[in-house]
Amino acid sequence: MHIRYLTAGESHGKALVSIIEGIPSGLTLDIAFINKELGRRMEGFGRGKRMRIEKDRIEVLSGVRKGKTLGSPITFLIKNRDFKIESLPSISSPRPGHADLAGALKFGQPDIRNILERASARETASRVATGALVKTLLREFGIDFLSRVIVIGPVKSEKAFPFAKMKLLAEKSPVRCVDKDATNLMCRAIEEAGLDGDTLGGIFEVIARGVPAGLGSYAQWDRRLDSNLTRAIMSIPGIKGVEIGRGFNVASERGSAVHDEIFFDKRHKKFFRKQNNAGGIEGGISNGEDIVLRAAMKPIATLLRPLNSINIKTKGKTKAQVERADVCVVPSCGVIAESVSAIEIARAMGEKFGGDSLAEMKRNYSSYIKQLTTF
Repeated sequence: MHIRYLTAGESHGKALVSIIEGIPSGLTLDIAFINKELGRRMEGFGRGKRMRIEKDRIEVLSGVRKGKTLGSPITFLIKNRDFKIESLPSISSPRPGHADLAGALKFGQPDIRNILERASARETASRVATGALVKTLLREFGIDFLSRVIVIGPVKSEKAFPFAKMKLLAEKSPVRCVDKDATNLMCRAIEEAGLDGDTLGGIFEVIARGVPAGLGSYAQWDRRLDSNLTRAIMSIPGIKGVEIGRGFNVASERGSAVHDEIFFDKRHKKFFRKQNNAGGIEGGISNGEDIVLRAAMKPIATLLRPLNSINIKTKGKTKAQVERADVCVVPSCGVIAESVSAIEIARAMGEKFGGDSLAEMKRNYSSYIKQLTTF
């Protein structure tokens, strides 16, 4: 079993499509959960008007019968309510920090609209739908995920808070933050940036719990679990850095303060660590502790008070294109990162435990877990 997927579709096209291969047969499809995950992606203080237009829901086109997966490729469709790609105007003023100019040069496209429609983060809805499907598979093995915000712009919370604390009240005007204590400074920073026609980035954390020891491998570079997870998160638009565990902080300390000492629980017959500086991965392999990933997201490139740019047709000075955009998407980016992380962990699970059916995969998993208790 090897999980792989492709996505297709443009930001203002008819729809987004995901084709997912490698999901074993016999898995119950939880459409309500997938739609809920799509909803989580659309929420968060700082989101723009597009999120009030779209009501993302999946349609299942293949790979499922009577509510269960068949083992054949699964196709999801997410229709765009804001479908108007053919009537949108051409663009010739690239936005600094966006794929506009680099993409136009690469594909020889004088109309930047042809670049930004696919480069848009709207594509990540397909990945969240795929990740939600994979999460339902991983739940069968006791693996789950959460994400939380660490920093928004210049504001850091003493206590990291979960995504749900920064929901946008779309019916209120002006928008305000639900939580009035831990997140209040962050919400104010976002609101002030929005009033200035500016944007904010930040740092979020993803935690995968219940991951067994032994996923990934040091035998080849492309089988290392840490490299595959960081690659997946770096593929999300706007991400500029990823770290695992204590990440860059370990570079300034001695090894005695960094490496997690190993203990053995005789009652439960398992190895464990009292600290998790490694973030659950050692030598490219999961070690049985929580996998902890952290990512830095840059401010969104579309500014209501645009930066200087060049008209790629006339080569004259101009202001960058202004598109409808968000002020801050750090909380919802955490949801996307959960999804792509789930896909990579599911791939590693498939590589380790195989199986064309869920029942076969569970038998292989149970045998391995029993082996760990007798090691």
